[in-house]
Amino acid sequence: MLSSKQIPGVASEQECDTYAWFSQRAWVEIDLAALSHNVRQLVGFLSPRTQLMAVVKADAYGHGAVTVAQTALESGASWLGVATVPEGIQLREGGIKAPILILGATHTPEQIHAIAHWKLQPTLCSPKQALVFSDTLEAMKYGSPLPVHIKLDTGMSRLGTNWQQTGEFVQLVRRLPHLAIASIYSHLATADSPDTTVMKEQHRRFEEAIAQIKAMGIEPPCLHLANSAATLTDSALHYDIARVGLAVYGLYPSPHLQNKINLQPVLQLKARVTQVKTIAPGTGVSYGHQFIAPHELRLAVVGIGYADGVPRNLSNKIQVLIRGQRVPQIGTITMDQLMVDVSTIPDIQEGEVVTLLGVQGKEKISADDWAEKLNTISWEILCGFKHRLPRVAMM
Repeated sequence: MLSSKQIPGVASEQECDTYAWFSQRAWVEIDLAALSHNVRQLVGFLSPRTQLMAVVKADAYGHGAVTVAQTALESGASWLGVATVPEGIQLREGGIKAPILILGATHTPEQIHAIAHWKLQPTLCSPKQALVFSDTLEAMKYGSPLPVHIKLDTGMSRLGTNWQQTGEFVQLVRRLPHLAIASIYSHLATADSPDTTVMKEQHRRFEEAIAQIKAMGIEPPCLHLANSAATLTDSALHYDIARVGLAVYGLYPSPHLQNKINLQPVLQLKARVTQVKTIAPGTGVSYGHQFIAPHELRLAVVGIGYADGVPRNLSNKIQVLIRGQRVPQIGTITMDQLMVDVSTIPDIQEGEVVTLLGVQGKEKISADDWAEKLNTISWEILCGFKHRLPRVAMM
């Protein structure tokens, strides 16, 4: 990730924009002050015994994993969560020493070797997987027991052992010499819904599963259940760790949770005007001529497209910000470029900044706005920004 501090003489947002224009026609800005604010807000919101796990999978939801992880840890997070072994390795290679939980499935000897070497902590979902881990570690002559996290399926119907078999699974893992249970956890399927019926049932099942092992005289070392939505919904779900993703990045998992905590969006998506022209009435714009100019208008070409992560299905549905004004996107969004109607800004110049997501003046466009138009979720929007967009860290 680029930093304004890495560029000699560059300190201001405007100067950083100039550098981005020189190096690329579009970029993503990451506001590290906002990220730090969000983490501190979340740590203060949690129950006193609860540690914060910043979920930084999928390149920190498109924000840049290493820089986000470093900032989150400096601001009060204690754990990091990733989906895959390579994501964990990337953090270790970036100098991260905090505990890293791999939330996804790992099965192969190659993955297990990497987990042990890089001191990552895997999720165990089944007896078969636990035995593969134990056998591989035995063949490696691995010394200290490897910390593992037991995942229960309490209603998500995704990864995890059946919650009703928790006792048997825990006993098996405890008998395996190379494994040490670091935590037991589950994931909530509907925590972002105002209807808490399913969430409460999953919570009940989780409590019953823990009661199973306590009845065997086994005290679980650490428990976690809450994602972003559950964290903001009910402190009874906080347990020992809260696994927070979306809220770290300044977005709310559901509108009804917006009054719970003050969060600041971390990401802004920007590009440059690459050409300005006037088109006559009746002129078609872009592939398929899905937009026909109803009158003479000024058109600006913007250097960003669906190959950068601006969904093509947003064509003719969104606005962008130029000079603090909203202007409509027109025509089909193409692979590398899109067009906007700038008739209200007749003196617009090539090279001007276009904000697709973020704030200009008093206007704001969010990932939630795009998600609503596409009938999807803001998570998908954030994760869609491609690596050819440089990430510029705003200090």
